[in-house]
Amino acid sequence: MSHEKFSSVIETLHECMTACNHCYDSCLQEDDVKMMAECIRLDRECADICGYLEQALVRGTPFVSDLAKVCATICEACGNECKQHDHKHCQQCADACFKCAEECKKLAS
Repeated sequence: MSHEKFSSVIETLHECMTACNHCYDSCLQEDDVKMMAECIRLDRECADICGYLEQALVRGTPFVSDLAKVCATICEACGNECKQHDHKHCQQCADACFKCAEECKKLAS
C-alpha cells in the first residue's frame, strides 16, 4: 500500500489532531473563553486539516505536496498562538503543532 511510506507523518498528523482537539475542548472550559477565541479557532482549523491530510495520505492523494504545505502553514499558526498561553494544554498543543509543521514541510518539498 502506498500510504505505508507515510506512516510516520500519518502518526504525527494524528497526534497533532488529537492535541488540537484536546486544547480546543480545554480552552472552552477556561474562565475567560473570549480571550481564548483565536486559540480555539486555530485549534479547529489545525485539527481539521491534520485529519484531512491523514485521510488523504491513506487514500493515496495526488495532492500530497500542496496539502502538506497548507497543513504546515496552519500548524505553525496554531503553534504560535498556543505558545502564547501558559495553560498546559496550550503548551502541549504548540509542541505537537510545531512537530507536525516540520514533518509537513518535509513532505511538501
